[in-house]
Amino acid sequence: MRNCLRIPRMLLPREGFETWSVIACDQFTADREYWKRVEESVGDAPSTLNFILPEAYLGEDDETRVKTICESMYAALESDALAKLNRGVIFTERTTRTGVRRGIMVCIDLEAFSCDPGVQASIRSSEAVIPGRLPQRVALRRGMPLEFPHAMIFYRDKKNRAVRSLLHEELECVYDFDLMAGGGHITGRFVPEDLAAEILPLLYGRGEPLFAVADGNHAVAAAKAYWEEVKPALRGEEARNHPARFMLAELINVYDPAVVLYPIHRLVREVDRAAFFDFFAREVPCERRENVLYVTLPAGAAAVAAADAAAERFVRANGGKIDYIHGEKELIRCAAAEDCAGIALRPIDKDDFFAGLKGGVNFPKKTFSVGEGKDKRYYLEGREISYD
Repeated sequence: MRNCLRIPRMLLPREGFETWSVIACDQFTADREYWKRVEESVGDAPSTLNFILPEAYLGEDDETRVKTICESMYAALESDALAKLNRGVIFTERTTRTGVRRGIMVCIDLEAFSCDPGVQASIRSSEAVIPGRLPQRVALRRGMPLEFPHAMIFYRDKKNRAVRSLLHEELECVYDFDLMAGGGHITGRFVPEDLAAEILPLLYGRGEPLFAVADGNHAVAAAKAYWEEVKPALRGEEARNHPARFMLAELINVYDPAVVLYPIHRLVREVDRAAFFDFFAREVPCERRENVLYVTLPAGAAAVAAADAAAERFVRANGGKIDYIHGEKELIRCAAAEDCAGIALRPIDKDDFFAGLKGGVNFPKKTFSVGEGKDKRYYLEGREISYD
């Protein structure tokens, strides 16, 4: 399905962008203090914080939280807090520690997406999706009149044609502000429908997949699952254009200089470090540096899978827990604790990213991260996903 992008009509707050925009719900899952600081910053102001369920709080009265989220969305619509733009896309420029990352907010067609192993699709998941993490997300989407996404989708354009074309246009600025809690700066410029229709074909690469989820695999998979629930009752034109069939996402060039693919390391807790190191070193080529084993296999899915398999075999036989750590310095710090052992992995090369997904293959879970925690996408633009 080559025509798998759709030009949407987006929603933006009429004012107060600084408190409106908060980071993706799947960040800082072990840091409730971060989310408490966000709550204090937002206060009573209109905010996407009211539309999300931070994973730091999952399992605590989820049903009530989901109901409150849906009620908050309807209230936002009824209070006229949101402005609906004309049909078009938004050209984003996000300043992070690695540079200015540029993206295009557009809708993807969920009919073109698959996360199923072995299924070739124009839009692919990049990492294995854990089925147990989907029901809550689907339930939330089922009751939502709106979506405010944090998903980022990679395309490949070594010549950077789309971005270079947009940089030469005089575009209306629709937001320009500092993101809260050290998230950097973001600017958004509106690209009207006629110009967007000329730009979007430049995003289509060669070969399958055309696009791949960079961040938010479970969010996209949940949107797809919900669309599969809605679709059977629809026919013809309604099925082709129903808003639940599409999902808003930020498309980013994997070759953008500001895009850095960081490895996600492993930390094995509550184990005999010496015994674990002895076992792991016999299973996976590696080098030890103090409390961390550095895997020496070539970077890629095979190295991650081998490391995971060895660590999981040891834990099944001897007990322990496996955590996922962003950043080598953080891994070294955590591995210094008693009864802990670190496993450091290498970053994926950008040229190998799409090649690694051919034939419907997924990378193992937690293989890579696009930027570090504060570089993740903040909720900002939205759209309607139901006719209610």
